[in-house]
Amino acid sequence: MHRFLISAAHKSSGKTTISIGLAASLSRGGGGRPPLSVQAFKKGPDYIDPLWLSVAAGRPCYNLDFFLSPDGELKQQFARHGHDAQVCLVEGNKGLYDGLDLEGSNSNAALARLLDLPVVLVLDARGMTRGIAPLILGYQAFDPQLRIAGVILNRLGGRRHESKLRAVIEHYTDVPVIGAVQEDAELALVERHLGLMPANETAEAERHVDAIAKRISDQVDLGQLLAISRSEQALVAPPARPANPAVPVRIAVARDAAFGFYYADDLDALAAAGAETVFFDTLKDTTLPPCDGLLIGGGFPECFIEGLEANQSLRTDIRRAIEAGLPTYAECGGLMYLAQGIEWHGRRAAMVGVIPGEIQMHAKPVGRGYVVLESNADHPWRA
Repeated sequence: MHRFLISAAHKSSGKTTISIGLAASLSRGGGGRPPLSVQAFKKGPDYIDPLWLSVAAGRPCYNLDFFLSPDGELKQQFARHGHDAQVCLVEGNKGLYDGLDLEGSNSNAALARLLDLPVVLVLDARGMTRGIAPLILGYQAFDPQLRIAGVILNRLGGRRHESKLRAVIEHYTDVPVIGAVQEDAELALVERHLGLMPANETAEAERHVDAIAKRISDQVDLGQLLAISRSEQALVAPPARPANPAVPVRIAVARDAAFGFYYADDLDALAAAGAETVFFDTLKDTTLPPCDGLLIGGGFPECFIEGLEANQSLRTDIRRAIEAGLPTYAECGGLMYLAQGIEWHGRRAAMVGVIPGEIQMHAKPVGRGYVVLESNADHPWRA
């Protein structure tokens, strides 16, 4: 079995693209190697990267988030979803040592220590030559308990640039270079105002993942990656969640190009609790499927306001169902969809209309981060 964490010195180093390429190459038999079962994980709060990693690995990607789960639960999640895979790939967020506090208690490095994962460091090498050595040495010295097992050089300026960097790293460090990826516009994932474009929005996702996999398998030594990430210790899955003997309920879940931000663990939890999830498309389906509850997650509804507004039949059906008492949970983009309307780029479009308020999009995010809610006696989920 093989497992490792992909991290970087800082965000926007290209680790997501390389993680996607590695997951796809390994799962599809890149580089002339036999296909391997790959379980991808994403560290921290993220919906978009897991969508791409799910396409690449061919199985749902799961999040590992210190803020949402204690250490013991993180270890159980990792074992539950990774025990039957030949490769467990964890993509970090931001830089290796970045975190919310001074001690780095929720950093990528902390996750690598907790799960006993070797680290593959993706380094954006643009404009660097000899200076890459003290960078690697500093990352090793900062936490001697961490094993930086290899580096992948990214966004290289050509073969001459690559040979200089390889010589420097070999001379000054003991960290192997397992890959050298040239600057390539074809590798870039499309970005938008809140990050990468979700894979659920584009029919080209599979084609783009295939292209990334081909380039990564040509420029990363997959055999060396598997060698440095080999583990003789098998993951032991925790006991299965007990089945709920209650009468099953049907939960309608909006999942389409406009709404696709769901944690795979949440959907699994619904199934474990005895719920049947029924997916529907807010852009194409004209009526809500028969259901006992409604779930509308996040997404980018502002990018699809014309299509959402045009589907008046579904909007009317959802409004009537909610007003008749259908239990409904909506968050982020789903909450926007339930409002009176959304205004973006000077255009307003009517939405479902059960929330008496208007949504106005700004050019930049007003704020992002974790939120802690305190429930009161009126909270519907209070035990």
